[in-house]
Amino acid sequence: MGLELYLDLLSQPCRALYIFARSNNIPFEFKQVELMKGQHRTEEFRKVNVLMKVPALRDGSFTLAESIAILLYLARKFKTPDHWYPSDLQKRARVDEYLSWQHVNIRGKGSKLFLTKVLLPLLTGQPLPPEKLEGVTEELNVVLKQFEEKFLQDKPFIAGSEISLADLVALVELMQRANLLLSAQQIPHAASVQVEAEQRSHQKQEP
Repeated sequence: MGLELYLDLLSQPCRALYIFARSNNIPFEFKQVELMKGQHRTEEFRKVNVLMKVPALRDGSFTLAESIAILLYLARKFKTPDHWYPSDLQKRARVDEYLSWQHVNIRGKGSKLFLTKVLLPLLTGQPLPPEKLEGVTEELNVVLKQFEEKFLQDKPFIAGSEISLADLVALVELMQRANLLLSAQQIPHAASVQVEAEQRSHQKQEP
């Protein structure tokens, strides 16, 4: 049994894994798990991930949950180019720092905005009070400013001059939030990461 990735590409962490695997020509079998259909709650999927969440990995008899853990597993197993997870101590620490910070900040605040702006009105059928939306939007704006000032600064990428796992994780989150809050032009980092990721993917596919 080869490597299997259980993904729903509506999920940002799943998209990060998919992009990373494809960009690095990592052989895997794509196992679609449709969250909207509740496929993550089946007994079959529970055998892969008892937490019943995507993404999930199965490599032979070994299973793994959590997107960051899976990204690091793939980077190490397939010895992907150093820029993804640098061997340089300080560059790797910068990647680790962002990966630790983003979950409750960029991802956390962005998910809160999605719930508030999209899901709650959809579920309740009631319009959202403008002041509530403004408050949640401001929370996201605060962490976006922190991202620019703390992690990006004047660098093209988080760990320096090349794309890393930190940038890829940032990309999928920022592009999702752009649809809710900002135009792509207001997130220049996301745009630059997307361009480089696409270029690398095309280069890998060329004979």
